[in-house]
Amino acid sequence: MLDLAGTWLTPEDRQLLRQPEVGGIILFARNTESPAQVRELIRSIRALRPEMLIAIDQEGGRVQRLRREVLRLPALGRIAGCGAKNVIAVAEAAAWLMATEMLACGIDISFAPVLDLDHGRSQVIGDRSLGADPQQVALLGRAYIEGLHQAGMAATGKHFPGHGWAEADSHTDLPVDERSEASIRDTDLKPFAALAPLLDGIMPAHVVYPAVDSLPAGFSQRWLQDILRAELGFDGAIFSDDLTMAGAHAVGDITRRVDAALASGCDMLLVCNDRAAAEQALQHVQHIGMQPSLRAQRLLARRVVGTDYKAQPRWRQSVEVLQGAGLL
Repeated sequence: MLDLAGTWLTPEDRQLLRQPEVGGIILFARNTESPAQVRELIRSIRALRPEMLIAIDQEGGRVQRLRREVLRLPALGRIAGCGAKNVIAVAEAAAWLMATEMLACGIDISFAPVLDLDHGRSQVIGDRSLGADPQQVALLGRAYIEGLHQAGMAATGKHFPGHGWAEADSHTDLPVDERSEASIRDTDLKPFAALAPLLDGIMPAHVVYPAVDSLPAGFSQRWLQDILRAELGFDGAIFSDDLTMAGAHAVGDITRRVDAALASGCDMLLVCNDRAAAEQALQHVQHIGMQPSLRAQRLLARRVVGTDYKAQPRWRQSVEVLQGAGLL
């Protein structure tokens, strides 16, 4: 899964998209001016590759890539802390609204919900989290997933097994969570364990948990195969977090990162914001003969083409739910 240069396809973008090993595109703020522009961009992508999976990070709050002519949704932490008696309905409504707006643009998935716990330590997580209590995060996470599914969007939980304790930002550093395995299992892992049967995708963290493995979770067979697949029974798609992030550099250059992510069991590899690294990664997977992931392809079967969603009674009802909670 690669990124694009801007709001339309360049000749270089088109050349990359034609490569069969490219299975997805993730959109960033630089790619999004308005819903109409995003729809046109995606139409041009699908004209080249109809089966391309289109993703975005549209969590709400500070992580909302498309901001013009769409709802300015609250961060998940604001939902959790709104104090509304119907907070479960609020979480479900926020997810449904986000998903319907993105589907109407032609986007397949938003990488949500964040299931990390907010321990008050990680600035990169902070109010993106549904709270500090594992049971609350699991409860509201379930409601959020149900809202996505009701709209027709797959749900991707992140950042397995939990990024909330490590203080460093994996975009710029290699975070380390020094707690015992028992402590991690008793806290951060619980929402993922509870929601694994409902999630369509999971994105692991570029965080090292030395009590479990010396490798960051996204490169760890122990975390992804032994725990996530075998123990938790997760059978959805595993998306690597961006392999150009500083937290991924622990295993070496981009080819080593690709090899390590594939060896750990990732189904789709994100290589973003570094076109040279993306081209090198693409050449490498072409050389080693990377096979398409059936788990990633399953997500395309969920594709729903959005229509005039604002005419649906549920649109107004969902907006009123968030307004009633003081979140819009």
